[in-house]
Amino acid sequence: MTTSVKQMMEAANAVVPRITPAEAKQMIAQGNAVVVDVRDATEVEKSGKVAGAVHISRGLLEFKADPESPAHEKALGLNKNVIVYCASGGRSALAGKMLKDMGYANVYNLGAFKDWAESGAPVDTPSKP
Repeated sequence: MTTSVKQMMEAANAVVPRITPAEAKQMIAQGNAVVVDVRDATEVEKSGKVAGAVHISRGLLEFKADPESPAHEKALGLNKNVIVYCASGGRSALAGKMLKDMGYANVYNLGAFKDWAESGAPVDTPSKP
C-alpha cells in the first residue's frame, strides 16, 4: 500500500504540535530547547535563521539525530525540547514526525521561518561572502 504526501502530512501534524513564535520564545527562554532549521543551505544563506538555531538540512536529519551515528549533532538530545522549522511548515512537520519516530519525545513544529522573523524575534542574519 502506498502513502501519499497528504497522508504523511496528516500523520505528522497529528503527532507534532504546531507552536507560535511566542510559544517557541518561551520554550527557548526556559533553557532546555534546541531549535533546528531543516531548510536547505541556500535558503538559510538568503534569509538567515532563528538566532541560535542549528542548521541541519532535512536530507541529513536522520544521521544528525541518531546518537549512534558518527555524524550525530551534539546539540540534539532526547531529553530536550526540539523545535523544528522550515520555509512553510511542511518539511518541519515531516522532520518532527521522524524525530518522534526516533525517540525524541518533545518535538514541536514552529512552521515557517518568515512567521518567526515577522514576529520581531531574533534572527541570525546571513553572512556576506
